[in-house]
Amino acid sequence: MRTTTETLPGLTLTNLTLDVPLDHAHPDGRTIEVFARIATGEGGEQKPYLVFLQGGPGNESPRPTLVPSAAPGWLPRALQDYRVVLLDQRGTGRSTPISSTPISPAPGASPTGRHAEATVTAPLAGLGTDDQAEYLTHLRADEIVNDCEAIREALGVAKWTLLGQSFGGFTSLRYLSAHPESLAGAILTGGLSAVGHPIEDIYATTWAIMVRKSEEHYRRFPGDRDLVRRISALCEQGRISLPNGDLVSAERFRTVGIRLGMQGGSEQLHYLLELDPSSAAFSHDLAGALPFGGRNPLYAVLHESSYADGVATRWAADRTMPDRVREDVTLLGGEHIHRTLFGEDSELRPFAAVADLLAEHEWNRMYLPDGLARADVPVAAAVYQNDAYVPLDYSLETAALLPDCRAWVTSEYEHNGLRMDPGVLDHLIGLVQGRRWQ
Repeated sequence: MRTTTETLPGLTLTNLTLDVPLDHAHPDGRTIEVFARIATGEGGEQKPYLVFLQGGPGNESPRPTLVPSAAPGWLPRALQDYRVVLLDQRGTGRSTPISSTPISPAPGASPTGRHAEATVTAPLAGLGTDDQAEYLTHLRADEIVNDCEAIREALGVAKWTLLGQSFGGFTSLRYLSAHPESLAGAILTGGLSAVGHPIEDIYATTWAIMVRKSEEHYRRFPGDRDLVRRISALCEQGRISLPNGDLVSAERFRTVGIRLGMQGGSEQLHYLLELDPSSAAFSHDLAGALPFGGRNPLYAVLHESSYADGVATRWAADRTMPDRVREDVTLLGGEHIHRTLFGEDSELRPFAAVADLLAEHEWNRMYLPDGLARADVPVAAAVYQNDAYVPLDYSLETAALLPDCRAWVTSEYEHNGLRMDPGVLDHLIGLVQGRRWQ
């Protein structure tokens, strides 16, 4: 373990880098680096540890600051009770990251993006497609949990508490299944994943939620329906592109609906749609609104595997898209990836063949009901009644599998409630510490 220390106003940051096996089942094989940053508030050197598990998959942990306008807004509340471990999950941030490097088109080439190329960078560079796919199978929640255990042991910590947002909550469920003895508690926000349900059922449910959220948006902003039709038609004509030159298909444009699952997202979508689609402002804002892209390619490459509990995904979001949605471009998607994206996005293009292999990969079981039933650990979970990505009914079923899950069901927040209001974490800390019951 290698460490360095930095200080910010009100914070001490310990940067920790650890070499771990790519495959923890084969500790003598290839190794990767895993990075975590431990944030300690003033006078907090003896406080217990809280491990933040980021949403995604494929997103690094937030970079800490106590500036009120900067992320993460929940950190000051967490530091009142804990030292906070901010883990860059394997493949992200400073943990042997997976990425691609865009190569600019040759001088004079068409700026449409159709001639732009990209190449994968280390650690996948030089590997064949099969080996790249095999490498990526080790970046799921089970191995992230194994990394956490390696860090815990290196720090000499007997037990710590988890804070899992979205996919981080999924990872927390795996932790509860596999290593409950290492946990003093777990706090989940929008992260009680379905357990034991076919992936097709999960995506069909989220499609139905997105139809409802699309209709709710158009009731608020009636003129937006015609604007979406107009922009979708421009996409089909090859007239909508991003600042890097990539053309945007109507199918990819549909994924701007991911905003509808976030607090304030409906307004953000409305303000995007009111821009002139031929303007630079629209192009840049659209790039920021599209969920799947090259900055964090794992979000696209591994997203469906998050719901694959012992099955192959086989492009489940595409397969379960309702006919009503296929026939109506104004019904938007959420976290519903489509296979053709890997041909459209110049930075995801190098992952196209790998993504196809992973779609056929038979993933191992992730969330073990018997293990969850034995996890006698206090769990506090925010369950968002209108969550677009983690359906309410499945979350409540999963909560019932845990012996001590204190579920707080609320319609006050959307999926990003943790980021929107520090009061969410305050309430959940009270629940997990037994100071408040709901």
